[in-house]
Amino acid sequence: MSSGISCNWRKFALALSLAGLLYSAHVYSAYAADIKPEEIVAKHLDSIGTADARSAIRSRAVNGALHFKILVGGGGEVVGSWGRVSEQRKSNFVMRFGTGNWRGEQFIFDGDKTSFAAATSSHLRSNFAQFVNGYDFVVKEGLLGGELSTAWALQNLDPKQVRLEYMGLKKVDGRELQGVEYISKGGSGMTVKLYFDPETYRHVMTVYSVGIVQKGGPGGVTTDINGARLGPDASTPYQRDIRYTIEERFSDFQTDSGITLPRHYDLQYTEELQNGSTHVYDWNMTADRIVNNIDLDPGNFHLK
Repeated sequence: MSSGISCNWRKFALALSLAGLLYSAHVYSAYAADIKPEEIVAKHLDSIGTADARSAIRSRAVNGALHFKILVGGGGEVVGSWGRVSEQRKSNFVMRFGTGNWRGEQFIFDGDKTSFAAATSSHLRSNFAQFVNGYDFVVKEGLLGGELSTAWALQNLDPKQVRLEYMGLKKVDGRELQGVEYISKGGSGMTVKLYFDPETYRHVMTVYSVGIVQKGGPGGVTTDINGARLGPDASTPYQRDIRYTIEERFSDFQTDSGITLPRHYDLQYTEELQNGSTHVYDWNMTADRIVNNIDLDPGNFHLK
């Protein structure tokens, strides 16, 4: 008799447990459906500082140490420096090595147009700069570099140009993060996904991705992963897809004068090319000095 009671009790407890899980899943599903991306953005901005503290910042200068490394498709690493100056929506982002043929990168937005400095001693742009130039809305709209700039996209949202979609909780590197997709009219086939810590709402990661499907042969076309036509292609009947990815990670958040910003910034660029080769480049940066409301020469936002 006692054995039967014990067995029935276990079944009853299991049924209660399953019911609880189903109820929790239902509640979370309903809760997630009610979350608006604008609410996440508002909480994220509050994680940087109060509305008064943020509105008091008109300009910012950031600089620190840089460690560049080729992770895939070659070898080598070098140290250098990086800096970012910004004034409202204007920005100048520089990564410098000072040695070798590849000297670094410089991306500028003067409030109207973008400019990209030659990255090599032979006055050519790097593959990374060419890619960013092709999708320069990430510079114009203040996405690249995140909240380290006063031009940060989420502080300057234009509903006529940008739409946000909530993606729910996403597991990234074993960690659950709140995901929001950033859809810009200037996006040209690029997918931009922003990730936030679900407890602090700090922005910890952005992933930019582009996939290009090659359809060769006479009369063939090149399309992105959504099927949008990009242009004619008259090459071989079969080609590999081309994929480009930028991953930005932000960490080591510190508060100074009521403003909380990351002190560690990692930028990784991956290109998977038509010939089957893959290259991965990594810029690991520390923000050793951050100064707000600094007087900036207007020449900072013009390519020299």
